[in-house]
Amino acid sequence: MNLSQRIEAFAKLGEFFKQFSISGIVKNENDESNPILFDAFKMQINRASEFNGWFTRENVLKAFESWSEALTIENLEKWTSNYQIEEKTDPKNIAIIMAGNIPLVGFHDFLTVLLSGNNALVKLSSNDKHFLPLIAKFLEYYHPYFKNKITFTEKKLTNFDAVIATGSNNTKRYFEYYFGKYPSIIRNSKNSVAIITGNETKHELEALGHDIFQYYGLGCRSVSKIFVPENYNFDLLFNALFKFHEIINVKKYENNYDYNKAIYLMSLFKIKDNGFVMLKEDPSYASPIATVFYEFYDSYKNLLEKLDAEKEAIQCIVCNENDLNFVKFGQTQQPKLWDYADGIDTFQFLLKI
Repeated sequence: MNLSQRIEAFAKLGEFFKQFSISGIVKNENDESNPILFDAFKMQINRASEFNGWFTRENVLKAFESWSEALTIENLEKWTSNYQIEEKTDPKNIAIIMAGNIPLVGFHDFLTVLLSGNNALVKLSSNDKHFLPLIAKFLEYYHPYFKNKITFTEKKLTNFDAVIATGSNNTKRYFEYYFGKYPSIIRNSKNSVAIITGNETKHELEALGHDIFQYYGLGCRSVSKIFVPENYNFDLLFNALFKFHEIINVKKYENNYDYNKAIYLMSLFKIKDNGFVMLKEDPSYASPIATVFYEFYDSYKNLLEKLDAEKEAIQCIVCNENDLNFVKFGQTQQPKLWDYADGIDTFQFLLKI
């Protein structure tokens, strides 16, 4: 199976995903794989929160919708055209250790390994272990080529040539010790930030709400901290974020809100609170659920220097200033195929093995 055929397979997967979106699950009677797979996907989407309380139906459907928009022939060809990809006579076995903080969070690594012509040896997170095997079934149904390319394991990883591992700061140290002798990409926890200049429109601040609340702030591309100019009027932000107030009705989110608020009050921390999210002045980047940290800045130039010096802790930066390194408000959870986690080019890494 050559690259063009692999691209076509994933574009077909994108078409299949289009049946599952925020607006609803609508079966396409013309999709040839539906008699075998549609009901299995639908059932798993509806039951996802039984296995992981953060995987609400809306968030799972949002993940499928985002991938359906990304997996097009145009996007896949644009992405892969940046590389000199030769068909492999000796495909490598690439171990992928996946996180499970948001639905399908490890899919990009899975996609990249298979598009590059290598074999995927996948160790799933216990928090997200149901969707990727279904996706593998889709690919195997589409073409038997994939039956020999994808392996899932819960055992100790063996017989691999390289590793792509994603975890926490603690697990990164373990991964580096255990996989140090192999070619590897090892990722740890990162967070995303937003720069508020004071010139944002209400629409932009509402869009920031998506960056903050999508997936309950559990993703590395979720905005967990904002930088605001001195004397900033936080009412502007709270008024814009009010459209997301119903998030407090999600029990797991509410429990985290209540717990963290109690901790702050008992510790006599000063917080700004609107009943469903708290703002706390804090120099850290990783804020708890239902909390966004903030920090004042006196100079935009100095702030950029600070963020550059601390870039190892940051996944992406949201701002309305015209800078190619920034993400527009509301776009953090919609990365392009060529937007790599931690800025590490996974495709280039795989081609060099």
